[in-house]
Amino acid sequence: MKRLLTATLTSLCLVPLAQAEVTRVGFATEPYPPFATTDASGELHGWEVDITRAICEAAELECKLVTTSWDGLIPALTGGKIDFIAASLSITDKRRETIAFSDKYYQTPAALAGAKGVELEPTSEGLAGKALGVQSASIHQAYAQAHFPEATLREYQTQDEANQDLFAGRLDATLADRLIIEQFLESKEGQLCCEMTGDVAHDPQTLGDGIGFGVRQDDDALRERLNEAIAEVRANGTYDEITARYFDFDIYGEPDT
Repeated sequence: MKRLLTATLTSLCLVPLAQAEVTRVGFATEPYPPFATTDASGELHGWEVDITRAICEAAELECKLVTTSWDGLIPALTGGKIDFIAASLSITDKRRETIAFSDKYYQTPAALAGAKGVELEPTSEGLAGKALGVQSASIHQAYAQAHFPEATLREYQTQDEANQDLFAGRLDATLADRLIIEQFLESKEGQLCCEMTGDVAHDPQTLGDGIGFGVRQDDDALRERLNEAIAEVRANGTYDEITARYFDFDIYGEPDT
């Protein structure tokens, strides 16, 4: 009887190990190089993918990376289909009405690109009547609506589509993350057609306070676990090592105060 009881207790102790909880991490299906893209085999690659994996490891989380459409990420999170979002999601007050955020893990400015030789001031007056391309449901769309009301706004599912229309002459300018703009301008098409107009004035109300992981509002335990892991990879050199594979500068932005 004693041996039976011991065996039963041992098997119960092993149940949590056999049923280790998987943390589902949501990435956008749409490509967003160099942060996250999916190859032909369905495998995710990019800076944000590598950083997320490192943070999951530091947090001792068994993470499974899954993809869904960009505009479906927050509904997937609140609906319980994923556990947190890792898709260059800007920390804004508007989004805080629906979800919570970890501390930021990178922050870069927004910038405009336009045709070579065409002067475009990144102001309401400078863009009045101009065709301006933005990615739909992005902070750049929100910024353009707030600050460039006289521009003709054209929305795209991906920034790549906006870039292609800029190259084809169907847009006067596009507004996006500066790193994404720079990458486009380094491409064959970008070198032929376009140039950086400049950074736009920062507006935390629309552009937010950097990029953070999106979590459910009641998931304080996961949020704190991610915050500790972000701090750990920043402190132990992992963040810098991964960043150096993709960029020649620290994209974390200004240190938090």
